[in-house]
Amino acid sequence: MTQTCQSSSCLNGNPASTLQCPKCDKLGIKSYFCTQECFKASWAVHKAVHSKPDTVEEGTYNPFPSYRFSGTLRPAYPLSPRRQVPAHIPRPDYVATGRPTSESKPHARTIQVLDEEQQQRLRVACKMAREVLDLTAAHIRPGITTDELDAICHAAIIERNAYPSPLNYREYPKSFCTSVNEVICHGIPDQRKLVEGDIINLDVSLYYNGMHSDLNATYPVGKIDEESKKLIRTSRASLDAAIAICKPGTLVRDVGKAIEPVAKANGCSVVRAFVGHGTHIYFHCAPDIPHYAKNKGVGVMKAGMAFTIEPMINLGGNWEEIHWPDNWTATTIDGRRSAQFEETLLITEDGVEVLTAGAPLNLD
Repeated sequence: MTQTCQSSSCLNGNPASTLQCPKCDKLGIKSYFCTQECFKASWAVHKAVHSKPDTVEEGTYNPFPSYRFSGTLRPAYPLSPRRQVPAHIPRPDYVATGRPTSESKPHARTIQVLDEEQQQRLRVACKMAREVLDLTAAHIRPGITTDELDAICHAAIIERNAYPSPLNYREYPKSFCTSVNEVICHGIPDQRKLVEGDIINLDVSLYYNGMHSDLNATYPVGKIDEESKKLIRTSRASLDAAIAICKPGTLVRDVGKAIEPVAKANGCSVVRAFVGHGTHIYFHCAPDIPHYAKNKGVGVMKAGMAFTIEPMINLGGNWEEIHWPDNWTATTIDGRRSAQFEETLLITEDGVEVLTAGAPLNLD
């Protein structure tokens, strides 16, 4: 198998490489760099691998050996190089720099009402995202890596002449998010193989014809325990309860009022650090939609508004989160499992349209 340069800041495009770190070689860790200059430039980050080797799978390592993980999950590096998108596919504004500058402009922080033409473009993008999620989820099985799932998702998106919205959004390195077991959200696909009994959330977002779509779902890996099944069902039920109240005139802050009783009745808690959000012209924009009760969400639903609702539900009563040193992966603070479902919604004159709707949840 060809080994590529494992520097996340490689200036040569992560080419096929043969130069190995001598310390890693002695420790039995496989690491490759394209040039001495690239190796030296990566040293400040790379040297942490040597302090306490923690092999997750053969040929992989835990890049954060001194970090106190809350649960049993560990990252399995090296990450594969950034996946390429054909030049003919239109890109969002942040692709070159990693900074979504348009999202900071006043227009993005004001709730937008989409016209009929914009609504139709969003419907098409959302239908594509659902197709990609379903296609990718069909490959979930014990033994597959989350990086392999990322490759499948990436290929399905570009086959539709769309751009994977997460790719280089605020410098996120992959084409979608894979959140396993105690990971609440924003897990980075890597070399860890899924094992029987895991649960995994796949979060797909794509940009097509000027519109972002966004959805996710949580799946079992093989047979899972009853507690995990209950968690997944609770997560879906809480989202469905929120969708049921969506219509013109509903207060944004009432979404959390619909979600939290469902979670609490099933011995679970609602994560507070992350919110639903407007998604259409911008990947993330107004309104922000908290998922817990007694929140201070601002806004009233109007026909033509498009946004996500995506409650993250934890087992037990602890809703707090901590972040891995990769600055993306958010996990439960107690190491217990978390599950999530997300849909993109459009408020209509007499109710709500679930633009990313799929088949009903089935854990049997």
